Amino acid sequence: MACGLLNLCVYETNKRFRIKSVELGTLKWTLNGAVLLFICFMMLWNKEYQEHDLVTSSVTTKVKGVALASIPEMGLVVWDVVDHSGLAQVAPWGLCKTDKDCQKGFSDQQSHGVQTGPCVKFDVLKKTCEVSAWCPVENRKSPPRPALLASAENFTVLVKNNIRFPAFNYIRRNILPEMTDKDLKGCLYNRYTNPFCPVFRLGDIVHEAKERFSDMAVEGGVIGIQIDWNCDLNRFFHSCLPKYSFRRLDEKESNRTLYPGLNFRFARYSTINGVEHRTLFKVYGIRFDVMVFGKAGKFSIIQLIIYIGSTLSYYALTTVFIDWLIGTNCYSRKAKHNYSEKQCESVQDQKYLLCVSFVDEEQLRVVKMSRNKRLQETKPLSQHQWKGNLGDMRALLGVLQSEQNINALIQNGQCNEFKAATALSTEHSGLVTDMPLLEISSSRCPDWCQCGCCHSSASFLEQLCCRKSKGRCITTSSLFPALVLTRSILEIALLYVAPLAEQHKDDQLRQQAYAQYIKWRFGDFTPMDAVPVIPSCCVWRIREQYPSPDGKYSGIIFG
Repeated sequence: MACGLLNLCVYETNKRFRIKSVELGTLKWTLNGAVLLFICFMMLWNKEYQEHDLVTSSVTTKVKGVALASIPEMGLVVWDVVDHSGLAQVAPWGLCKTDKDCQKGFSDQQSHGVQTGPCVKFDVLKKTCEVSAWCPVENRKSPPRPALLASAENFTVLVKNNIRFPAFNYIRRNILPEMTDKDLKGCLYNRYTNPFCPVFRLGDIVHEAKERFSDMAVEGGVIGIQIDWNCDLNRFFHSCLPKYSFRRLDEKESNRTLYPGLNFRFARYSTINGVEHRTLFKVYGIRFDVMVFGKAGKFSIIQLIIYIGSTLSYYALTTVFIDWLIGTNCYSRKAKHNYSEKQCESVQDQKYLLCVSFVDEEQLRVVKMSRNKRLQETKPLSQHQWKGNLGDMRALLGVLQSEQNINALIQNGQCNEFKAATALSTEHSGLVTDMPLLEISSSRCPDWCQCGCCHSSASFLEQLCCRKSKGRCITTSSLFPALVLTRSILEIALLYVAPLAEQHKDDQLRQQAYAQYIKWRFGDFTPMDAVPVIPSCCVWRIREQYPSPDGKYSGIIFG
């Protein structure tokens, strides 16, 4: 638990390389400057340093205008503000043969009224159900051309728009504070000369929508009046003014075939000689839909920090581009090679690659760690020649020679350094002709053991022998105790690391014996950075020589 907590209290950073090049340095600062200009431009253009809020609004309108129109069967009619809208509904009647076909009190969406029950003659050939309705029924005719109220082009409409930005508690309307009653009554909207006047001429609205009022007034249509509020609520740059735009909303091309334009019905009632009369009007008109959009912004240090943080990643484009440039033929090949070697370092995953050395094989094996297969039986991924430095071994053999122990290495009594080194090289290759290995038999020897000296183990990773095939154990070689078990050799190796150490415990000598065996059998570096594994027979021979006080051993640990 303590180790896990200590691992959290570390800091890691990327390894960086400095390339001393005028061309690359100039290119780096040029690209960084371009990125900085782009970031600043977008920040100012989109006002990314502001906190924003959307508008909530309400709209009311007031139409003004008087027109004189000549209507058949009625003559001249004056239309003022009160006559500009209305509502009604009419429909045709149904045919019948007898009274049974008519149902008293029945009406549907296509009838002109409510049926009374009798089936009466309509003409010589037809009969219809009698209905209680206004007579005569609506006369279906095409709309007159030109439009009756063509003079409505000069009508005016006052659009009153009240807006609010809740986040900033800001309220405003399109009738600006500096406008007086005189200014409001005398102004008329013009895109160029008077763009903030809320009074619009109907003809100008249709013209701004790129339509002709005389054509649109015949069958009607729908015009959208869009009000945009783009407000800056900062103290020094305060600005909050409406912007008007217009467009036609209905599809005029499709309306040429079915239900064109816009129309509605309304009626006027009167009583003549005690009889109530109704005059029905079917009116073709232009509807104006007012749509309000808006956004307000105000400086916020939090938004500025968020924007700066999100744009810092743009500077990585400089590194990506320069790395790409160095990696192509556009730059020096020598510099490309040197930079690639410094930048990229190949490291194998040691947790899964193990290195095995058999005394009866000349090459080292690299195998993949397996949790369900014995290491002795694992097939190699690759095989490599032993590479090491014999200088360190010669120095240790010199110590043995000075202590008169060299005779344990070479049985023929020749103890010069050259012969010892030759014996070391021959021993590593597995061709030990001058030092016979004595096979040790054991009734409790596991079935995977080939030398007869290994101990049983429940871990597949520890089920490894020093040999691939049957033969003598490497621990019976005279060189094994001389290099791996001799106390003076191990103490000198420990003193080489800690020169002032006075006494070494068995645990230290045991760990150094492991290191001596690895250096002897695997060399200074293992291929593919694989983890070297010591055979079971060698491990237990070292433990017998330098046992643990409590008899407990950690075994192979991968972390």
